[in-house]
Amino acid sequence: MSDRFRGFLPVVIDVETAGFNPRTDALLEVAAVTLTMDEQGYLIPDKSFDAKVAPFEGANLEPEALAFTGIDPFDPEREAMSELDALEMIFKPVRKSIKSHDCKRAVLVGHNAAFDHSFICNAAERADVKRNPFHPFSTFDTATLAGLAFGQTVLARACDAAGIEFDGKQAHSALYDTQKTAELFCTIVNRWKDLGGWEMVLATRD
Repeated sequence: MSDRFRGFLPVVIDVETAGFNPRTDALLEVAAVTLTMDEQGYLIPDKSFDAKVAPFEGANLEPEALAFTGIDPFDPEREAMSELDALEMIFKPVRKSIKSHDCKRAVLVGHNAAFDHSFICNAAERADVKRNPFHPFSTFDTATLAGLAFGQTVLARACDAAGIEFDGKQAHSALYDTQKTAELFCTIVNRWKDLGGWEMVLATRD
């Protein structure tokens, strides 16, 4: 795995939020799927983690965003935790996976990855997290990759084109979207391998 992505470990992330501004709008859910590689060199999802997040003090909550996600930030049954606790719940296994795969750092994989990356980094800054395992600016964007591979940029349509089952009723749950994004990313990477692309890259290293 450490050789496949130049020493970086791809980790799939999805967030649900109360708006589009990562500095002012609340982070409400975060989920992660770590990836690993089988004996044949195919990328596969490994472990999943998710947390419900309580809005930080003074956070903006856009009514349109809440209506879209269906999340009630103050529902006690959510068992929401602080941004610090939620991030540590995600970051701890990510750091462990980085170490076990002999990688240097994680790279965030997301569908429209810049959005998820911005919310993760701003939340980590607010919570004063000392060891953010993710690269500060590099990401892998499955919207772009799916546009190249399947001609689709919407997650549900890209999954359909890739032959991945997608339940629209479960969409906009951070965990579900993360799991489907992970399947999509693995499918694209593995299809490139099957087409001979990765082997051609390896041949240039000999």
